[in-house]
Amino acid sequence: MKVLLVIPARFASVRYPGKPLVMLKGATGQKKPLIERSWEAAQAVPGIARVVVATDDQRIAAAAQGFGAEVVMTPSSCANGTERCAAAHDALGAGYDIVVNLQGDAPLTPPWFVTALIDELAKDTEAGMATPVLACDGAMLAGLLADRSAGRVGGTTAVFGAGKRALYFSREVIPHLARPFAPDEPTPVFHHVGVYAYRAAVLAQYHGWPVGPLERSEGLEQLRFLEQGCAVCCVEVDAHGHPFWELNNPEDLPKIESLLAETGKK
Repeated sequence: MKVLLVIPARFASVRYPGKPLVMLKGATGQKKPLIERSWEAAQAVPGIARVVVATDDQRIAAAAQGFGAEVVMTPSSCANGTERCAAAHDALGAGYDIVVNLQGDAPLTPPWFVTALIDELAKDTEAGMATPVLACDGAMLAGLLADRSAGRVGGTTAVFGAGKRALYFSREVIPHLARPFAPDEPTPVFHHVGVYAYRAAVLAQYHGWPVGPLERSEGLEQLRFLEQGCAVCCVEVDAHGHPFWELNNPEDLPKIESLLAETGKK
């Protein structure tokens, strides 16, 4: 299937204004903007027909063009990354079977996470969208709980049922846990990785769907699919020891830089 990978990026983030242009130091001490590191992660995914940065901001566009990325200008009215991906797909004349949303705040996303989503949509013809989830050990769970205790909106968690069909996504840590877990102990919590693969036909409908109460309450764009009864497949992925974290808040910056160094990313 022909796949378009879009990196949606906006400057006017409520929680972290200017986040795509934040400089991140790598293993060699070299600093690159977050959007460039996300683009490098996208370039590592095999079998992608086209990779573009979608933005409404000339500063981001200039930075992306400066390191060689193709840029698609999209409307400032796009409310989230999914709407921006849809706008980019339309601007490019459609023609793709699958559109991947690799959000610009996840430069540590391993390429096999994206490949797993594409493979899943190829097999599961009833799913309109697929997204990866990581099983949390006690250490990862502790990081999620620490963010919530500090009043920070950190990672998102997911719960799913038979056939890995998504039941809900939340900024809270779900399901409820009746006891603490040791750092290396498996837990029933799954960290939702903010990457999406959409069937192009389903993505085209997204903007026309109303924002429902769950999406409005949680501020999670993927809930619009669930509220419309669209089948969303949670694909459990294995990080294979590859550390993963998203840049959600300024407090995440040292951790991301530490993980870039740990993984040898320049």
